[in-house]
Amino acid sequence: MNSTVEIRQLTTIEELEQVQQLEKAVWKDQVIPVHQTLTAVKNGGIIVGAFHQHQLVGFSYGFPGFVNGKPFLCSHMLGIDENFRGQGIGEFLKKAQKNVAIEMGYDLLTWTYDPLESVNAFLNLTKLKAICSTYVKNCYGDMKDGLNQGLPSDRFQVEWWITNPYIMEEHQDEPSKIERLPYLQTGNGFPQLADLNPSNYFSHEALLVPVPKQFQQMKKDEPELALDWRLKTREMFNTLFDNGFAAIKVVKTDDEPVHYYLLKKRDLLPVERRPFK
Repeated sequence: MNSTVEIRQLTTIEELEQVQQLEKAVWKDQVIPVHQTLTAVKNGGIIVGAFHQHQLVGFSYGFPGFVNGKPFLCSHMLGIDENFRGQGIGEFLKKAQKNVAIEMGYDLLTWTYDPLESVNAFLNLTKLKAICSTYVKNCYGDMKDGLNQGLPSDRFQVEWWITNPYIMEEHQDEPSKIERLPYLQTGNGFPQLADLNPSNYFSHEALLVPVPKQFQQMKKDEPELALDWRLKTREMFNTLFDNGFAAIKVVKTDDEPVHYYLLKKRDLLPVERRPFK
């Protein structure tokens, strides 16, 4: 991360007004009122910010959640100024949020992201070691912001077990020995997921499921193909999750137009499960 970037917890009205400004710049949509974020941070919520020369360039916002008699932190938003992306700021914001959350007594953070956005997936699963076995169809309905408009807002809801040794361990897997679900090469340079029956894979302990590397560009250039990926992976992930699998890592490739999710049987993982559906 840029050594001139400082990360700290945000609690004042002035700081939360800066969050509003950055939120507007990132999503180009309506922003959360300051009275709401202020109330959240006074009642178990956490907002951490990244500053460069006293300018807010990134933030992560979470508020308390509750399911099956147990609390968790719902880490709802992570936004980075477009001029500061790709510098590791998102990872440091999440880790700062984790440290504050542990001090406050949380053991679980959860958030959602688009499963076809492989950059976010790599941060969430490979770097932070969150896991996912919950697929939410059209989670936020028809979204109008600049990043999400045009497709159903399907989401992975991840679990980050912040006090479990699992997130600190290195997990060795040999991708070459795990079955990869096939994709097709198209004439326009983008990949297309093959027509597959998820039930053919229930007996496997692990699978590699492809997702496109350049999904935002695909949405602009080939929106019908992007929708095809959304609907096919929706069926694939939802069915595999319902039959005992969890996504635990993203495996990057150099010579393919896809990256791969590594899925494993959830009962092989040393973490509990709190159902969110």
